[in-house]
Order: sequence, then C-alpha cells, then structure tokens
Amino acid sequence: MMKLSNMVRGLASDAVAKSLIQNWEHDEGTLMFWRASSNFVYAFENKQEKYFLRFSYDQESCFEQIKAELEFMEYLKLNHYPCVSPILSVNGKYIETVQNSERTYFVVVFSSARGTTLDENITEVQCEDWGRSLASLHQLSRLYEPFSTKRLNWQDILRKIDVVLQAYPDEKEAIEELGILTERLQSFPISNSNYGLIHYDFQLDNIFYEEENRSFSVIDFDDAVYSWYAHDIITALDDFLDDDMNLENSQVKSFLKGYSSVIPLSDEDINQFPYFLRFMKLYRFSKLLWSLEGSDVTDAPKWLDDVKLKFARARDELRRGFREQY
Repeated sequence: MMKLSNMVRGLASDAVAKSLIQNWEHDEGTLMFWRASSNFVYAFENKQEKYFLRFSYDQESCFEQIKAELEFMEYLKLNHYPCVSPILSVNGKYIETVQNSERTYFVVVFSSARGTTLDENITEVQCEDWGRSLASLHQLSRLYEPFSTKRLNWQDILRKIDVVLQAYPDEKEAIEELGILTERLQSFPISNSNYGLIHYDFQLDNIFYEEENRSFSVIDFDDAVYSWYAHDIITALDDFLDDDMNLENSQVKSFLKGYSSVIPLSDEDINQFPYFLRFMKLYRFSKLLWSLEGSDVTDAPKWLDDVKLKFARARDELRRGFREQY
C-alpha cells in the first residue's frame, strides 16, 4: 500500500508509465492501467502477447529487495512451480532504474499468468487446489537458499509498524498490540519445517486457476517475507475468516484439507493462527495510517476522495477492533 499522494502523482495522465514502457519492446497504443496498491501495474502487449509493467518509487521499495524477489521467482520456475516470469528490457536488464527530475523509479515487466481469476464463490474443490498450491510453494521454500540479498523478515515488518506508530502516540491500543505481538511471536519456535520465505499475499487476486490441470499460476511476489508458513495461510484466507477464527467455514476447511494433503498441519500451527490474524490487522492499520499521510493534494483527481474515505473507514474499523480487544 503506497502513499495516496504518490498514487496521484504516478497516475497523472499515465505519463510515467508511458515513459517507462520505452525500456521494453511493446506494441504502440496497448498500454492500459491495471491496478495500483503497493506499486503501479499496467498491462500492455508485445507482438499481441500480454505483459505487465510494474513500477514503484524508491521511497516505496528498494532495488535489492526486488532483486531478491526475482531470484525467488526464478528458483520456483526452475523447480516447475507455476508463476509468472520477469522479462528482459531492451537494455538486457530485469530491473530498470529510471531517474527523472523528481524521482527514481524501479521498473520490472512480467509475463502474463495462465488461467482465470476466481472470486468469493470459489468451490470447495478449487479451495482444496488453492491450499495444495500454497503448500507446494512452502515445500520449495524449505529448500531455498538465496544467492545474494535475503528478503525482509517478520521482525522487519514489526519495526516498520513501530516507526509508523511512533508518529501517532494517541494510538495507545495499537501500540499495546504491537508490544504483545512482538513478545508472543518471539516465543514461537522456528525450524526449517515451519518457517521460510512466504508469498504473503496468496489471495485470489494474485492466483489464476487452470481448471484442466487443477493448478494455479501465481503473480505478485513483492510482499514475500521470511515468516512462519502458518502466517502465509492466514494471510491467504483473510477474506474468508471472521474475527472468531471460524475454521469450520466450508471454504476454509477445504483450503486446509488441500494444504494438509501436502504438508500436515500440527496443533501448534493452528494455535498460532489467531496471532497471525492479529499481526495482519495491525500491519494493515499501520499501512493505512502511512498511506493517508499527506493525502490532502492540491488539484486532486475526483477518485482520491473516494479512496481516502474507503481507507479512513477501514482504519477506523481496525482501531475499534483494538479498543474492543482491550
């Protein structure tokens, strides 16, 4: 999730994307905005094949972390795990660093994923396949050794949350929650079987289903982080879990059944679920606070007010949850 002020600048008349796409072969006139969250993504075509241009500001990301992301994806591809691939630029680079008078951008292009997107009406069979796909990723993660820089870990995320909350001393409940989670997670055992590099956004908008072979093609590894595999499970199931952690939901049960068919889940894993749900909510809260900072932009586009309202409502709902908890 980026600062809304940066989102406004990045989307202004699509000028930035039109400039950055010149670093890759492309069919003129095919560039189209796709989505913006933690970075900007545009779809385009080259020789009538679909690709995706992704870029972010140096304020929002870092070259070494993107390099580590692409290395993990390359490892997965080499081991026949279905995910998209980065595409070389006309300069023979996977990551282009582009500077203009105002900013530095990190730019990557990816191939298109095979398959179709699913929604909340996902069937139980598809949920099993979804869980199985995540477990297969975790199996490969157990054996992964990065060549150079490692991705961030869960402690780095807690430090990020702390930096944000230091600017908001009145958010006492959130600050207390940070302290509790830090202490609790530090007591969790870490082993090769329960901890490694996780996708951390294995939700339905980042996976594409191929029905003929019941597999998913995966995109968007830019949140990948070292944490417990149970953490990845809870993040994936976010839209299907309530505050009471109802694991009896048929879709949740099917997901866990599929996951457990590859990697059995222990009672210890399941007992950690509520803490990872709390972690996810606190991290989201801090990102909303950060994103809304400086969002009163001069000559703002019409869409900005709607997004600000949506973010503010989500922030306030999370804040109420912290207060009710304590």
